[in-house]
Amino acid sequence: MKKMKQYVMMFALATCLAVSAIAPVYAVNVFPACSVDPGSEVCKAAGTDRADSTIKTVINTVIYIIGIAAVIMIVIGGLRYVLSGGDSSGTKGAKDTILYAVIGLVIAILSFSIVNFVVGRF
Repeated sequence: MKKMKQYVMMFALATCLAVSAIAPVYAVNVFPACSVDPGSEVCKAAGTDRADSTIKTVINTVIYIIGIAAVIMIVIGGLRYVLSGGDSSGTKGAKDTILYAVIGLVIAILSFSIVNFVVGRF
């Protein structure tokens, strides 16, 4: 169980480092050229594909998957608890599984809220 905690912490740290290392991206505004040729393909596509909606969709999908995994882990922890037969190490492991799954579910819900709030603001 201690090794699993280490793997989870290493994954969380690597994810944070990867997200913080992403450089800002700037786009070139091509739409002033629409006054010259409003029938061009670029001008027809204006406003049809937004990066923030794509990012929001990807992040929300990942968060949904994490939430589903947390619920599955709660069920598995419950089954382990029921099937432990009173063994103290089995019940402790099952309780830990449920606890970590609930913490993961809370984090998934909070991250979903934060992502939707931030993307909705900009």
